[in-house]
Amino acid sequence: MKTKLLILLAFMMGSVSSVLSQGLTGRAYYKSSSSFRFEMDSTQMNPDQMAEIQAQLKKQMEREYVLSFTPIESNWKQVESLGGGPATASSGGMQIVINTGSQDRILYKNIAEQTYEQEQDVMGKDFLIKDVLEPAEWELTGETKQIGDYTAQKATYTRIVDSQRFSTGMTEMEAVKDTLEVTAWFTPEIPVPHGPENYFGLPGLILELNNEGRVLICERIELNPSAEPVAIVRPDRGKVVTREEFRAIQEEGMKQMMNRYQGKPGDGNRFTIRISN
Repeated sequence: MKTKLLILLAFMMGSVSSVLSQGLTGRAYYKSSSSFRFEMDSTQMNPDQMAEIQAQLKKQMEREYVLSFTPIESNWKQVESLGGGPATASSGGMQIVINTGSQDRILYKNIAEQTYEQEQDVMGKDFLIKDVLEPAEWELTGETKQIGDYTAQKATYTRIVDSQRFSTGMTEMEAVKDTLEVTAWFTPEIPVPHGPENYFGLPGLILELNNEGRVLICERIELNPSAEPVAIVRPDRGKVVTREEFRAIQEEGMKQMMNRYQGKPGDGNRFTIRISN
C-alpha cells in the first residue's frame, strides 16, 4: 500500500533541524535526457526526415547540471559547456531551433523560509521571480533501487495544471488542462530535502527524477568538500516579479507571437507552443 507524504512546514523544519546538527553540505551533478515526440503538419517532410530531426534534437538537448546545497539552501544551475546553446536540427531544407535556456541562470531555494528565487527571460528581457515554494503531496511507494553507491526509494505525485496552448493558424490561445506525473528516487542516506529544479520536500536528496519524459539522473556527489567549500549564491539579475506576474508576461509574449502568425498556415508546417503553471 502506498503511503502518502503530505509536505508540511513542521515536518520540513524538523528535517532541517536534524540536518543542521550534521552540518551537511555538498554538490550533486546531474545529466538530463529528453524523450519527446516531434510532429509537424507538412507534405514536404517524409517520416525519415522527421525521425532524423527528432534524433538530432534529442542528442543536443542533453544537458548537465549541478545542485549545490547546505542544510537549508540550494542552487540549481546548468554546467557551462561549449555545446550549451540552443538545440538545432535540419533535414530536407527544414531547420528547427529550440532554446533550452541560458547556462548562467540560477535557481535558489530556501527550505526554512519556503521561498525561491529564479532568473528567467522572455523575449530577451531578464526577470527575477521571487515567490513561495509550492509543496507537493508525494506518495511513497515502498519500491527501492540502487543508484550509484546509494539505496534510493521511489516517490510519485500527480496533479492537474492549467496551461495555455497556441499553434500556427489559431486566432486565440486555448486554455487546456494538463496532467503532470512526476516520479522521484531519493536517498535517506543523504538527509537533505533538496532536489533538481523546483522539486524538494522528500526526506533525502533526490537522485533521479522523471517528469513527462524528461529524466534527470545524478551521476556524482561531493559531500562536505573541503578543497572548494560549497557557496550558495542568490540570483540578482532582472526585474523582480512574482510567479503569477511572470506567467502573465509569458502569456503576453505568446500573444505577440500569435499576432505574428495569426491565421497564417504558412507553407504547411505547423508548430505548437504551450506554457503551464
